[in-house]
Amino acid sequence: MTPQPVHRIATPPTARVLVSVEVDARTVKRGDQLMIGGQPFTIRDMTALGPGRKRLTFITGEILTMNATTVLWAARLVDPRLRGGTPR
Repeated sequence: MTPQPVHRIATPPTARVLVSVEVDARTVKRGDQLMIGGQPFTIRDMTALGPGRKRLTFITGEILTMNATTVLWAARLVDPRLRGGTPR
């Protein structure tokens, strides 16, 4: 009797899901998509401006400065297989 081949299901290397997270200047990340005035803005780059402040540059070229007290909702891609959702 010959052994049957094992069929493995290939999982994509980037099995990510989109989640909503509350962000401030300390927790915002590149790639987050912010909804501002009903328009989606995806963060391309960030610059620290001082304690608790960041200047966000979006892929469209617009700029937003987040203060320590600015709180927004963002859509973020996370990998549910990793603790915390993002690679360290």
